[in-house]
Amino acid sequence: MTRAAARLWSLGLRRPGRASGHHLSYLRSSQIRVLTADVGSKMLKSNRLKQVFIEDKRPAMGFWQMLPGSNISRVLASSGADWVMVDCEHGNIDDAAMHEAVPAIAALGVSPIVRIPDLQPWMVKRALDSGAHGILVPLIRTVKEVEDLVAASKFPPCGRRGFGSPIALQNFDPAPTFSEYLQQANDSLLTMVQIETREALDAIEQIVALVDVVFIGPFDLGNNIGHPIIDGKRDPELDEAISRVLEAALAAGKKCGIFCTDGEQAKQYADMGFHMINVATDYTALGAVMAESLAAARGQVLQDKAASY
Repeated sequence: MTRAAARLWSLGLRRPGRASGHHLSYLRSSQIRVLTADVGSKMLKSNRLKQVFIEDKRPAMGFWQMLPGSNISRVLASSGADWVMVDCEHGNIDDAAMHEAVPAIAALGVSPIVRIPDLQPWMVKRALDSGAHGILVPLIRTVKEVEDLVAASKFPPCGRRGFGSPIALQNFDPAPTFSEYLQQANDSLLTMVQIETREALDAIEQIVALVDVVFIGPFDLGNNIGHPIIDGKRDPELDEAISRVLEAALAAGKKCGIFCTDGEQAKQYADMGFHMINVATDYTALGAVMAESLAAARGQVLQDKAASY
């Protein structure tokens, strides 16, 4: 038995070849880190978002990319952001556009994170094989869904992700070898889920234990708990739900993110202790800047706009 195999056996795993989505029920996250901590840190050092989390000195700020095009990716990544979310759920970004955006962002030392459209394992594989530094999965409802998601995002013995993409290696600097990617990916890539349903809110303490980040989608969360955001107004019940998610993350030693619509709102949530904050989306920011510039040219004053996606 090799030293690595002996370690796996000592941690209580049945066999390296029998990984399943339920391994996380008996393999604690701290044990998973033990498996990879002594392998190296080439990929970990390349993941800017995770480095901000590790340093724990400030929140990680980023932008949402909804429009396709590597030039847009580069503009967002050149802004000083820590991460850019490549939005394949609601954005106009397909698989090919995702494969263009991810390397453009990573080349500037910023973490490309991909929001996949659905919970399907092949979508997880495509996003991670593109070289994303992490994935965000929307509309989580059950603990079982999260267990299956984590299994799809981890190589055996911690999960069941397939190995073989040569494309992913280019998005880390210095680029890992195939072996280094295989050995370091489980500990270096971020698995994140959105808390935006009543069911996920009710199971937040169980969910947060399984992932790296719980990320609040306030619009869908408000809709799902019966307190939608209308004209920018948030009911106290939604604020309480948001606070509950943050408290659960802090209690579990995990990170909590939230979607904000502008810089002022982002500052408010940074002051509340959130770790990962969206500042703006390319689509809405472009429209707002154009409208403001045109109004200024015409000598007009724009009325304050309610918070929108």
